[in-house]
Amino acid sequence: MMKRIFLSLFLFAAVSIVSENSFAQTTKAKAKTTTKAPAKTVAAVTTAPSAAEFNINGTLTGYNEGATVELLSGQGQPEQNTVLKNGQFSFKGKMATPDFKIILINRMEETQKQQQGQGPVRFMTLFLDNSNVTITGDKATIDKSKIIGSASHTAFEQFNNSLEPYQAVFAQDGEYDEAMHAKAMKLIHDFVTTHKDSYITPLAVIRYNQIAEDVLKTEELYNILDPKLKTTGMGQYIAQQIAEGKVNGNGTLLADFAQADTSGRSVSLSSLRGNYVLVDFWASWCGPCRQENPNLVAAFNKYKGKKFTVLGVSLDKAKEAWIDAIHMDGLTWTHISDLQGWQNSVAQQFQIFNIPQNFLLDPNGKVIGKNLRGPALERKLARVLK
Repeated sequence: MMKRIFLSLFLFAAVSIVSENSFAQTTKAKAKTTTKAPAKTVAAVTTAPSAAEFNINGTLTGYNEGATVELLSGQGQPEQNTVLKNGQFSFKGKMATPDFKIILINRMEETQKQQQGQGPVRFMTLFLDNSNVTITGDKATIDKSKIIGSASHTAFEQFNNSLEPYQAVFAQDGEYDEAMHAKAMKLIHDFVTTHKDSYITPLAVIRYNQIAEDVLKTEELYNILDPKLKTTGMGQYIAQQIAEGKVNGNGTLLADFAQADTSGRSVSLSSLRGNYVLVDFWASWCGPCRQENPNLVAAFNKYKGKKFTVLGVSLDKAKEAWIDAIHMDGLTWTHISDLQGWQNSVAQQFQIFNIPQNFLLDPNGKVIGKNLRGPALERKLARVLK
């Protein structure tokens, strides 16, 4: 789950937060949620600030006296906590390198609101370095609090502002605009190549990877980063994304396989050549998979007349539950399984250790997309099935 937290934090305006209390997840852009197999995780700041420590002093209005204030790591782990006194709070500490932090006020209240469907958890995101930082905010607009004093945070805000005109490119429900897509790619590429040693730059590489759909191009940018950046949390995350992306990555021919369908007839992947095929790994017992199924149904119904189909590969063990889920969710495409659960031979062949996962193949069987969900799948299909 931790790498998914990185994803939502660095790519979107909201983040997923996890704590020992199983703090509820919240993300504006629906960060990828998966069921995992059982265990077998602009301006630039070119050097770390020279101050000995960071000092955060905040003034907040709209909260009750004694409201809890927590400083969390970028991964959502608690680091410090205090309470509001006369509307003020403070934290101090030392940063080895600039990094993301989260400031969360009234955890219990925010959690209860989310559980009651009153909106997502609200918080402040800060790119912190060893500086004297001043925060001014109000409860009603806490996520838009004014944060000054940190050169790293200023660079972070400036980079985000530079991408503001291109938010539709990153939005999962945004329509594809080729010209805007190209401009966003160039802006990020130019930023990375001219800010190779900035602690903000790994964020830019992650943003690039989000829309590039080409892991080799992402790797080219990653390779020019200053070595110190590759050891940061974001740097390590990028390396992991590149490694995962190269496994059956775009442009590779997905190896053939065959398993029995619901009637016991053997169906091979190669038998579907000539079609765009979404190979979908799922299971009846996988909550996120079942939540995604309506999106697959919508895509299938919209594009099945344009040589698009879905091949469901189930990691079920119980045949009855598998077939019941197919009928219940209205999954009218071909389904196969060897009913071996996580030991499904096709899942093992393609190193599938969490679900849902998928591969989108062109009519020749080459991968042209991975793990496309909801609007992202719709946008991709709209592009290739004009």
